[in-house]
Amino acid sequence: MDDQAVLRTTSLHALHISLGAKMVPFAGYDMPVQYPLGVMKEHLHTRTAAGLFDVSHMGQVIVKAKSGEYADAALALERLVPVDILGLKEGRQRYGFFTDANGCILDDLMITNRGDHLLVVVNAACKDQDVAHMKANLADCDVTLLEDRALIALQGPRAQAVLAELWAGVSAMKFMDVREVPLHDVPCIVSRSGYSGEDGFEISVPSDKAVEIAKALLEHPDCEAIGLGARDSLRLEAGLCLYGNDIDTTTSPIEASLEWALQKARKAGGDREGGFPGAERILGELANGTTRRRVGLKPEGKAPVRSHAKIFADAEGKVELGEVTSGTFGPSVEGPVAMGYLPVSHASAGTQVYAEVRGKYLPMTVSALPFITPTYKR
Repeated sequence: MDDQAVLRTTSLHALHISLGAKMVPFAGYDMPVQYPLGVMKEHLHTRTAAGLFDVSHMGQVIVKAKSGEYADAALALERLVPVDILGLKEGRQRYGFFTDANGCILDDLMITNRGDHLLVVVNAACKDQDVAHMKANLADCDVTLLEDRALIALQGPRAQAVLAELWAGVSAMKFMDVREVPLHDVPCIVSRSGYSGEDGFEISVPSDKAVEIAKALLEHPDCEAIGLGARDSLRLEAGLCLYGNDIDTTTSPIEASLEWALQKARKAGGDREGGFPGAERILGELANGTTRRRVGLKPEGKAPVRSHAKIFADAEGKVELGEVTSGTFGPSVEGPVAMGYLPVSHASAGTQVYAEVRGKYLPMTVSALPFITPTYKR
């Protein structure tokens, strides 16, 4: 059997082609990496105005308790994530992750309380295994992957103004609010969230209406189509993890500096302490610390240091410390940015380390994350 599987396409595929996108394989899909504007200008446009991203390759999953009660669905999903879902208010969204028995990360995800059910958005590369994982472990729930919906992200300081052209009520939404709203008379689920470090929205729309909604947003003079290239540099400047690069089944949430995503109810002494895979390790690391941490890194000069570059304590490359997990040029900070894992002895901001790039050892400074100031509407 040919292992070059046929790439899947999203509902917006023809629109990308018509806009002159350069398409590349990503997570089993044919996706736009950039448009004629180019990655640098797309990135800066998102930081100063509004960018529209196709994220329809991600999985939108309904989790509904067979009892019909939200609390039952929430408590069921809490068996798989170290997050307080029972305490999540209706119309609110929360970041979380599936953990395994070793206390490592199977995938990161967004979880929304939709009243009588949960909407869970998972990464494209993991969605089949995530759905199987939920179905295998949530026998008291119906788990349904929505095949008939697209997902588009509208990000940037002008995102609210752009979306307000289709729905005036958008200004009342705060970061992580979720509402069902009509856009062009199309029922859409809008969350005030995203993965760029900017204010913005993610819009779940029926697949057959995705092009109509995307075109309506792109008609606004402040809105441009943005590809995966700029999406990556935007999220890296914002210090946000990419699953498969910065977090995976070799990293715990505490090593990944994601302890902020664990609420009090699930921690030691909380109302529902533990009860998720790998709880012993994760709660132990919360209490006692861990040997390594995900950190920001700022290489000297203009050359980016890419993922998998080895990190050393010295300029001779004798004492290896770890490796870069993500790295690129950050257009907004006008220099290269990276993330990686370092022993806690070298993880403090200001520490100098060295990256091996083509046989040379380039100095990098450990930096606080994020590299830019996020503009989420709290």
